[in-house]
Amino acid sequence: MRSPVLRTLLAEAAGTALLVGIGTAAIVEGARLGGVAQWALAIAWFAAVLVPMLLFFELSGAHLNPAVTLALAASGRMGWRDVPAYVLGQLGGAFLASAIVWAAFGDRAHLGATLPGQGGVIAAFGVEVVGTVALVIAVFAIADHGAGARRWRLLLPPTVVGLATYLIGPVSGSSLNPARTIAPAVFSGTYTDLWVYLLAVPLGALVGAVSWNRWKLGRNPAPSAPPG
Repeated sequence: MRSPVLRTLLAEAAGTALLVGIGTAAIVEGARLGGVAQWALAIAWFAAVLVPMLLFFELSGAHLNPAVTLALAASGRMGWRDVPAYVLGQLGGAFLASAIVWAAFGDRAHLGATLPGQGGVIAAFGVEVVGTVALVIAVFAIADHGAGARRWRLLLPPTVVGLATYLIGPVSGSSLNPARTIAPAVFSGTYTDLWVYLLAVPLGALVGAVSWNRWKLGRNPAPSAPPG
């Protein structure tokens, strides 16, 4: 395996393990304590995304999410041949995190698996699409404009995830990330309506990519051809 590919795989695995580990551990430990406020979970998920982004952004771009990788590849911002290393790392890291959470905290709250809540399957599908669109737009702002002075734009994806946890958590569990959903679902044997997240999140990623590209094209239209 080529060194850059291995570096990407390991960085994405470690970063996604941190993301899934911090976020789902907060859910599972909260269940042990008898429940936790939604705002507290939002802060936990904000940190769960921010910490690995700060640690691994320079190594792999810190996608930490197969849907983000899909959007970047589909929009031409990365090559398709690089996708397997990213996705393999992300899934491997997510499964490692769920295994550690299960060993440390036990199988409470389905290990943090995402399940439709208020409004049922249709509402969950809709908010997952919208939330993933917002997340992809935040990522594309970094991909196209850089991290910014003192890397302030790295706050954008964690902020989206934190707000989504607070706003749509009661409706869908706020996945926005197939790896984050698949790993705890498999470890806890919770497959109820799993298809919602496996369909809605990639769909939202593609919609987000198309929306951002069209917005950019509208702001910077291609120059017209000189008269012949």
